[in-house]
Amino acid sequence: MPKAYVLMNCDLGSEKQVIASLKNIEGIKEAHGTLGLYDIVAQIESDTEEKIREIVTVTVRNMPKIHSTVTLTRSESGELFQASEKLIGMMLGQNLARAYVVIHCDNGEEYTTLKNLSHIPEVKEADVVFGFYDVICKIEASDEKTLDHILTKAIRSLPHIKTSMTLKIINEQES
Repeated sequence: MPKAYVLMNCDLGSEKQVIASLKNIEGIKEAHGTLGLYDIVAQIESDTEEKIREIVTVTVRNMPKIHSTVTLTRSESGELFQASEKLIGMMLGQNLARAYVVIHCDNGEEYTTLKNLSHIPEVKEADVVFGFYDVICKIEASDEKTLDHILTKAIRSLPHIKTSMTLKIINEQES
């Protein structure tokens, strides 16, 4: 199924309202406020690439409080990642600290990076993407200290990663 991630900047203080509006758009699977270079990250899934393009260009980019967007279209995903683990952790309320990480890799090493990420249990999803970045992954941990350890010790020490940027999800902006 076609999938994309949209990184957005919006009016200061409007994040919660924009996130609520995004969650009402058909095709938007997730939307979260983040700390980092972008204010909001949204994950879009649809039956066709054209529908994703329409959601981004016609709907999201025309929302009055959104100033800029960066769209990362999935190239290939991880059947490497177990959805059941993610669901169990969320149902038990164990994943209180969450973040997205966007990664620049050495040329040609995107799939190696994806495979390496699949060995880190806290990485719940990861995709090779087209756009400004090469790989995006979602991390869920039981607490901030564990999340920080995964970010600084596990992910940043993987081979073939040139740079990474972390977007920590702001739990207070969740509806």
